Amino acid sequence: PDEGCYIHGLFLEGARWDPAAFRLAESRPKELYTEMAVIWLLPVPHRQPPATGTYLCPIYKTLTRAGTLSTTGHSTNYVIAVEIPTDKAQKHWIKRGTALICALDF
Repeated sequence: PDEGCYIHGLFLEGARWDPAAFRLAESRPKELYTEMAVIWLLPVPHRQPPATGTYLCPIYKTLTRAGTLSTTGHSTNYVIAVEIPTDKAQKHWIKRGTALICALDF
């Protein structure tokens, strides 16, 4: 794109992407990880996430979410959080441990 960048190859844990509804959906039975759609990251200065309609989803490098604590106060395994459309409250996805993972195995 002219602005921002596309990221792909991420996997969702604790949810799945519903391409028809264009939002997060409940995981299917026996489906631990699902491939996430391509995400367009478009930086906007001083943007505040909306109070409803999105889940601020953390992205981790590996399935082991724990890492050493960095100077930013986050795990060294933590990358960034992205807004993903949803029709449920943030706490719904937090309780399920929903996150995006860069690498399932390395």
